[in-house]
Amino acid sequence: MPFQIVRNDITKMQVDAIVNAANTSLLGGGGVDGAIHRAAGPELLEECRTLGGCKTGDAKITSAYRLPAKYVIHTVGPRWNGGSRGEDKLLASCYCRSLTLAAEANCESVAFPLISAGAYRYPKDQALHIAVTEIGAFLADHDMTVYLVIFGREMVELSHKLSADLREYIDDRYVDAFHQKYPRNRRDLDEEAISFSIPYDRTEALSMPMAQEEPKAKASYKPFSSIFHKPAPAEEADLEKRVRQIDESFQQMLLRKIDEAGMTDAQCYRKANIDRKLFSKIRSDIYYKPSKPTAIAFAIALELDLFETENMLKKAGYALSDSNKFDIIIRYFIEKGNYNVFEINEALFYYDQNLLGA
Repeated sequence: MPFQIVRNDITKMQVDAIVNAANTSLLGGGGVDGAIHRAAGPELLEECRTLGGCKTGDAKITSAYRLPAKYVIHTVGPRWNGGSRGEDKLLASCYCRSLTLAAEANCESVAFPLISAGAYRYPKDQALHIAVTEIGAFLADHDMTVYLVIFGREMVELSHKLSADLREYIDDRYVDAFHQKYPRNRRDLDEEAISFSIPYDRTEALSMPMAQEEPKAKASYKPFSSIFHKPAPAEEADLEKRVRQIDESFQQMLLRKIDEAGMTDAQCYRKANIDRKLFSKIRSDIYYKPSKPTAIAFAIALELDLFETENMLKKAGYALSDSNKFDIIIRYFIEKGNYNVFEINEALFYYDQNLLGA
């Protein structure tokens, strides 16, 4: 998929460019900055000395030396000072400038850390939201694979309101699904069984004569050939008619919905966080069966309501279930009218679920 949130060590990412959360001197430091300099070797520091530092919100590019990448893009994030000093604009600029430099260097893949969320104390939920928003906006017009590399789950936070609202929604759905499957608990059933039990005398039961078993009827066997029924000509014709009337495939419904929405193919697959090559496969194969996250990603890109989303999923052989956390999260965002695939992926990543896209 074009945008992925992954847990990894950014110095191990095999991409065209990795982004370094640097300080204004560009001469190394702690955290991600220090780890990148150690992994790249002293040559990186020597090149950085020639750059004359970097302003907050800006970015500069160097070679990657001993890293498995081609380039290191150094960007300086803002320190958090309460949010009243334009920190949001400066942080957004870090992503925008870094992606612009990557595109100018013809990079096809870039890996970012969560800028300013460590030592610079930017609130993690806001830092994540800005990262996802800026990367998503860039990918709306560019074909590039972008990774947001999170070293540990503790680095990811959703906004307090979204987190509380979504957690309550998930809990309610789980409870409803449980009671639909198990309408009464075991204690209720045990009490019911006790209240309706019929007492009896064990000695009387032992003295009762045992019922005689009815003799079994002798099994009759038919020739193997007689098991199969050869349909009459009229039945064969009806079957062929039904087969010819088979409903439209997932691919046919997808292309129809794209036309109805007045979107181009590129607008749709980018909004769905789908790779162009995968979309080409789907377009060229009428019977292509996508994965469930891919099918849902297209429904989100097309901004389908729940009914239409479930209809599209059926074309690919899937359904939404209230006993599945992934499905409940998808339902939540559709019901709220939030069709931003990148924001949905924030929540899915937070809850350790598969992300939408290829």
